[in-house]
Amino acid sequence: MTTVAVPIRTNRRKVARRILRNPLAITGLVVLVLAIVLAVFANVLAPHEPTQTQLDQAFAPPGTAGHLLGTDDLGRDVLSRIMFGLRASLHVGLLAVATSLVIGVPLGLMAGYFRAIDALISRLTDLVLAFPFLILAVGLAAIRGASLGNAAIAIGIAQIPGVIRIVRSETLRLKSLDFVAAAIVEGASDAWVLGRHILPNAASVIIVQATVAIPAAVLGEAVLSFLGLGIQPPAPSLGTMLSDAQQFAARAPWAAVMPGLAIMLLTLAFNIVGDSLRDALDPKASRR
Repeated sequence: MTTVAVPIRTNRRKVARRILRNPLAITGLVVLVLAIVLAVFANVLAPHEPTQTQLDQAFAPPGTAGHLLGTDDLGRDVLSRIMFGLRASLHVGLLAVATSLVIGVPLGLMAGYFRAIDALISRLTDLVLAFPFLILAVGLAAIRGASLGNAAIAIGIAQIPGVIRIVRSETLRLKSLDFVAAAIVEGASDAWVLGRHILPNAASVIIVQATVAIPAAVLGEAVLSFLGLGIQPPAPSLGTMLSDAQQFAARAPWAAVMPGLAIMLLTLAFNIVGDSLRDALDPKASRR
């Protein structure tokens, strides 16, 4: 009787235990949870309306009564604007990554599984990758117009080639394993093999790629907003806060430092969690 290799599926409990034993991963998760809570409940937690101006409170330093992180040139509360800016950043990041996955994952699966169209998809991917990520995102946002939705779509399109490459590579690896070959020999259709064998076993790689792509999308949104191609004033955005603050950085440095720190901590937390998740899902680590 022929022995068929069974695909190794990651034990969720083991993955969770590895992550929980990593202090750096716990720190990243705490920062992410805090950022998500502040963003989701910004309407309740923010001490002021993000667009509320108080000219008599302009350039109030951090620690001023009622303004924990100070105010900007129009007297707007920096903490409140950061909370709503986090909401915009996470919104754009999640929408951009969802766009890249919806388009990139099927193309990556087809490129890795069907040799007839692999060359076409791979060459188109190489062509798009010839343009730097931010340059491509800025160009697409400039064409579509400045708005939160257009910024997310532009960043998502710019991330598609990276998703295609990752999924294609994983599909090629899984296609060479015995359990996929056995399914093909038994007469399983291509759609069945892709949907029931390859895609589920590539899910861990896709999840890790998503956690790495979100901080890139957050940075992309900040750059687009800084250049005036993202969220438009007076709506709060971490990028627009940096853009506005550069004019009076010497007089009120906190107006630029605080949103900059928020961007840094958010992207760093996502990267830490993504690296920790990748290590926890590593098959070599699962045997230790």
